Amino acid sequence: KIQKKIFKEDIGGFKVDTSLESLAQNERIQFIVLHYTAGSNEASIKELLSNRVSAHYLLLDDDSDVIYNIVPLEKRAWHAGASSFSGKTNLNDISIGIEIVNDGIAKKYRNYSTYHPYDHYVDFNENQINKVVEILKYLTQKYNIPAKNVVAHSDIAPGRKQDPGAKFPWEMLYKKYNIGAWYDEADKEKFMDEDKFNSLSIRDIKAEFRKYGYAVNEKEEWDKEGKDVVYSFQLHFNPKKATGVMDLETYAILKALNKKYPK
Repeated sequence: KIQKKIFKEDIGGFKVDTSLESLAQNERIQFIVLHYTAGSNEASIKELLSNRVSAHYLLLDDDSDVIYNIVPLEKRAWHAGASSFSGKTNLNDISIGIEIVNDGIAKKYRNYSTYHPYDHYVDFNENQINKVVEILKYLTQKYNIPAKNVVAHSDIAPGRKQDPGAKFPWEMLYKKYNIGAWYDEADKEKFMDEDKFNSLSIRDIKAEFRKYGYAVNEKEEWDKEGKDVVYSFQLHFNPKKATGVMDLETYAILKALNKKYPK
C-alpha cells in the first residue's frame, strides 16, 4: 500500500507527492577532486569568485576555523576542466571541487624544464589538512564516494595539471582516516618482480593504468601522454620518487592498487 506523503510545495497549483521513488537513479556526485590554487589568499579569492573558475570549497592559508563553501553542493562548479577518469569525462558534471590555497611549485623552481620533483612543491599547513579531513569525511559519507574516486586534479588531467602536488598527504589520509585509496605494502612487495616487469610490453603497463582509471593511449612507447600519466600516478602514490619514468616500484604499486580496487 502506498503511503501518501503530500508536501505543501506545489507546481502551478498541483500537489507534489514524493512517496513513489524509482530504483533507476544514482548520486549525481561521484567524485571529489582536490586542487591547490597556485596563489595567495587574496589572488585565490579573486580568481575563484570570478566568472572564470570556481570550486565548491575554498580553504585559505591561515589558522582560522572557517571553511568557505563558495558554490552550493547541488550546483556545478568549474574546477575540473577537460578531464577523464574511470571512463567518465567532463568531471565538473559529477564532482565536488576543493581548492586549497597553496603556491604549488615554489616560485624559484617554476621555470624548471621537466617534471618537478618532490622538493619543488610547497607544504600545506596543518590547519588546512585538518579542514580537508573533515570535508572529506562529510562528503564521502553523504554521497557514498568510492575510495578511488577521491582524486587529484592531476589524476583526471595528466600533463595539464599537477595539483594538489607531491606534498598532499594521500597516504596519511588513508592510514589515519580511511579516506581515499592506497595500496597494501604486502601486495606491492609481491609484485616487485623485476623479471616479470622487464618482460612486459609498454601496452601491457598502459593497460594497467587504464584499468585503474587513467586515460592513456595504447602506443608501444613512453610518449609524452604516457609519461604524463606515470608522473601523475607517482605524485599521488609515490610522491618522493615522482619522475615521470616508469619503473618497477611504480608498476608494483599500480598492480597492488588494481588488486585492492578491482574495476
